[in-house]
Amino acid sequence: MYAVIRTGGKQYKVHEEQTLKVEKLEGTEGSQIEFDDVLMYSDGEVVTLGTPKLENAVVKAHILEQGRGRKQLVFKYKRRKGYRKMQGHRQHYTEIKIESISA
Repeated sequence: MYAVIRTGGKQYKVHEEQTLKVEKLEGTEGSQIEFDDVLMYSDGEVVTLGTPKLENAVVKAHILEQGRGRKQLVFKYKRRKGYRKMQGHRQHYTEIKIESISA
């Protein structure tokens, strides 16, 4: 059994007991969260597609961690002009664990 959900402008294929990192969501560690933006659901035999999303389909998860990812370096350079600029960026994320998928 799996589902495709949309959160943070991205789509994720999830199944029960899976942990994954998504774009930052509001909530504290240990709190329950529900995703009602389910695009597709499969129970192993029948695949159900939404147009654009499924009604009455919910994916329940809980938040394991709120954190920041590894530093990504942003380097700008213009040749022969003496222009160099380096910046770092750390993206915020939320690590979640999928508890149940219901349609």
